[in-house]
Amino acid sequence: MAITLTEQAAQRVAAFLKNRGHGIGLRVGIKTTGCSGLSYKLEFVDQKNSDDEEFESLGIRIFVDQKSLPFIDGTCLDYTKEGLQEGFKFTNPQAKGECGCGESFTV
Repeated sequence: MAITLTEQAAQRVAAFLKNRGHGIGLRVGIKTTGCSGLSYKLEFVDQKNSDDEEFESLGIRIFVDQKSLPFIDGTCLDYTKEGLQEGFKFTNPQAKGECGCGESFTV
C-alpha cells in the first residue's frame, strides 16, 4: 500500500516547502502518546533516512520509517478548513479507535 495525499494536502505541503526554502518532502510517522496510545507526527525532510520507505503522491515525496509504517499503511492525509480551525486530517484504515479529543488513536 502507500501513504497518499489529497490535492489540498499536497498543495499545502508544497507551499510549506517553498516557504521553508529547502527540503525534499514530508515525513509521516507515529509517536507513543495521548489517551489512546499513538499520535501522528509530521516533519519536513531534508535527507532520506536509511530505514525510510518512500512514497510519492501528487508530486510530493512522503517518507515513513519502518516502525511507523504498519500503523499508518494506507493512510490518506487531507488538509481541511472548518470555521476557524484548519489543519491536516488523517484517514487511517489501521485505526480502530480515537480518543475523544482526536489527538491520538489505537490500532
